[in-house]
Amino acid sequence: MSNPAAPVGVSVLTGSYTPDTGGEGIGLTALRLTPEGGLTALDAVAARGASFLAAHPTLPVVYTTHESTPGAVGAFALRDGGAPRPLGAPLTSGGANPCHLTVHPGGAFLLTANYGTDTLPGTVAVHRLDADGRLADLTDVVEHEGSGPVTGRQDGSHAHQILPDPAGRYLLATDLGADAVFTYELDADTGKLTQVAVSRMRAGSGPRHLAFAPSGSLVFSADELSSTVTCHRYDPATGTLHALSRVPATAVADVPNQPGGIVASPCGRFVWVTNRGADTVAAFRLTGTTLAPLGETPGGGSWPRGLTLAPGRLLVANQHSGTVAALRIQDDGTLAEAETAAIAPVASVVCALVLGG
Repeated sequence: MSNPAAPVGVSVLTGSYTPDTGGEGIGLTALRLTPEGGLTALDAVAARGASFLAAHPTLPVVYTTHESTPGAVGAFALRDGGAPRPLGAPLTSGGANPCHLTVHPGGAFLLTANYGTDTLPGTVAVHRLDADGRLADLTDVVEHEGSGPVTGRQDGSHAHQILPDPAGRYLLATDLGADAVFTYELDADTGKLTQVAVSRMRAGSGPRHLAFAPSGSLVFSADELSSTVTCHRYDPATGTLHALSRVPATAVADVPNQPGGIVASPCGRFVWVTNRGADTVAAFRLTGTTLAPLGETPGGGSWPRGLTLAPGRLLVANQHSGTVAALRIQDDGTLAEAETAAIAPVASVVCALVLGG
């Protein structure tokens, strides 16, 4: 997705809430991240409630949630020098309020986490993908069960993420409402999910997103309801998580805070997490199985939600201020505050996806 008039750099696609889903955005907006860390807005295209994006591993296709009730998912073809175009009509997401999706490593299935509502449980769903990346049939929907002690947030299950483990053997689905991570196997022929394990998290923690260390032996969770970050040992034989240590997500006192996005560095030494409330991105150093705080940096706006790794930078999607900021990663794992040129306006932005040069 290149623009001949734009500086050489990295293409980024962002997703936003739209007026029919409680936001003010257009849906999909393309940005260019320059080698110097500047951000420039390019094209935009309508996409209802585009709250999360995922790229196909081999095809020029991206997928988006349409976060609504009932929910939907859509596919968009990437075009050089132009905005993405819809690749067929959106399909049901298999639940309400889809908030995360990923393409199975083989490229044959799209996996979606549906948050649900106060009365509808969270689900995870599977769509088969055609040879050109189009959404095909819905092959499975699994309904989560469970609840937690936080009234109003954990009265029922709320699936929030589904992602493959580093080996591609298991799929892990976090459930913020049930304080659990559900582990599944996917049948590559039928597209059916089989639950193989449930890892119970600390009561009231509300696990939102996971990020694996490069080794695959550790996985970190952003715990939305307890405002903590937990380091877990991952057992690749069973697909289970075992908590080892945890730290506060922010040192900012007296501010209600909800961690959002979480990223582990490719070198395996650092972890970063966004803080909605403190409006910071916190950096941590991993020593053994313990996370040590390295400090916090302003996220370049208000309510930093999505966090995405880019070359030498972290991209922060600030929902309430409607800004995307590129924070430079320093050698010691800390982050440099974004300069004006590294902040781009994108209304109601909640996520970003790096597409390449």
